[in-house]
Amino acid sequence: MQQKIIILDFGSQTTQLIGRRVRELDTFCEILPYNKFPKDDPSVIGVILSGSPYSVHDPEAFQVDLSQFVGRLPVLGICYGAQFISHTLGGKVEKADSREYGRAHLETVDTSNPLFKGFEQHSQVWMSHGDTITAIPEGFQVIGSTKDVKNAAFYCPAEAVSSLLSPLSPLSSPLFAVQFHPEVFHTVQGTQLLKNFVVDICGSRQEWSAASFVDSTVAELKQQLGDDRVILGLSGGVDSSVAAVLLNRAIGDRLTCIFVDHGMLRKNEFTQVMDDYKVLGLNVIGVDASEKFFSDLAGVTDPEQKRKIIGRDFVEVFNGKAKELMVTSEGSGAYRWLAQGTIYPDRIESLNITGKVIKSHHNVGGLPKEMHLQLCEPLKWLFKDEVRRVGRQLGMPEHLITRHPFPGPGLAVRILGDITPEKVRILQDADDIYIRGLRDYKVKLSGEEARRVLAAGIPANMQDGAIEVSLYDQIWQAGAILLSTVRSVGVMGDERTYEHPVALRAVTSTDAMTADWAHLPYDFMAKVSNEIINKVRGVNRVCYDISSKPPATIEWE
Repeated sequence: MQQKIIILDFGSQTTQLIGRRVRELDTFCEILPYNKFPKDDPSVIGVILSGSPYSVHDPEAFQVDLSQFVGRLPVLGICYGAQFISHTLGGKVEKADSREYGRAHLETVDTSNPLFKGFEQHSQVWMSHGDTITAIPEGFQVIGSTKDVKNAAFYCPAEAVSSLLSPLSPLSSPLFAVQFHPEVFHTVQGTQLLKNFVVDICGSRQEWSAASFVDSTVAELKQQLGDDRVILGLSGGVDSSVAAVLLNRAIGDRLTCIFVDHGMLRKNEFTQVMDDYKVLGLNVIGVDASEKFFSDLAGVTDPEQKRKIIGRDFVEVFNGKAKELMVTSEGSGAYRWLAQGTIYPDRIESLNITGKVIKSHHNVGGLPKEMHLQLCEPLKWLFKDEVRRVGRQLGMPEHLITRHPFPGPGLAVRILGDITPEKVRILQDADDIYIRGLRDYKVKLSGEEARRVLAAGIPANMQDGAIEVSLYDQIWQAGAILLSTVRSVGVMGDERTYEHPVALRAVTSTDAMTADWAHLPYDFMAKVSNEIINKVRGVNRVCYDISSKPPATIEWE
């Protein structure tokens, strides 16, 4: 039986990060709304309560019945989770004199407690709360304090937990709480704390890995799909490509992939991706539908309308080709499944903690009824970094695995204003110079930066504590934006020009929920700017976008 940690989400922005940290400990975890704890699931070995934007005193604050798991399983409350434990079990939570936010240091820490095994005194932690715990419940012990937060960490030993519950429980598992965030990078020994909880306290066997996922998923797919055929829509991105290779390993040529070119891919991308898929041995049908998309987008300037037209046309083209395949197969071995590259963050973000949809994803929400197909989602439990690890385990080329995310509507949402083939040509040329430049420019990293890159699985050799990687591999997402609604004056040779500016965008992130603009070297930006202006007809000015998310988004439209 596969063990799992349950993370109950109270609305924190870093809940997904908790999940990723647990997965990095080779332990499966599931993020669920705070009120959806699974009853009678013997695979659950521990529970983590996330932070929240609310105060425990807010009328709308989220609450959970702790008796569902306290005493039965080890529990770790983080920030709001810690405050909720204290507030519910008889402690006191009050508004802090000032918001406790940012770096702090544990001035006292009980390293004899299993939660803090291996900790150093004065270890740096990250605080982010407006309330503070001024009194802990009876039976609890303080195990960590900062200069300003006495009850920064506390716990109730297993033998005392039963006295907290009514009626008394014969079960006994320890209960831990920390007011800081161990999941964030700025808590220096946060990974150690989570490892202590997940592995030592909860007893994880650490059996969740890319290799085990591939073996178990291939076996499950063979059983699930039998002799049926499967249709999968490829985008050229990491998720759909890994899903295709995984399915191909399970069912071979009974998988048929459809790759639709809407005319707004990157330069030469359709041909390059088709060649990559042939090397991988995939059965892929390429459909050039660019003429239809350009025709339907003519004169449309509203960003949301562009997206709707592209989404509608894609479904029409894809469904049309899928139906052609379906009518050619009958009986045993018929097409009965549609596979998608849905990953875990897609599913988490599509539901908020009340169970209502807050952000729709093209891979979430079911299938067109007229297709009469069942849904197959082989990657639905994986985070993006895990998808990449699985891709490496499957032996996929590195350039496919490390591809940056790319919007479904393609360059259409990177062209301000209406879409024309000529504008797409201009942006493709500029973007191609930019992306090739990022791949070619190498930087040396050392210390913590180098360790983070290696931990992410990016191929690099460390020598004397330093590694060399490309700018492209350091960045989460990059691309050029054509400001086709703007023209600027320039001078080329002795002639005046009146052409379009191009904005370059590059961000660093771990999950795209938040992102910071990448601090690219000046010499790199100077070289790329000069090359774009000299080589791309229609562009006479290059700018760099230095806004972060939030308040900006990664894409401009």
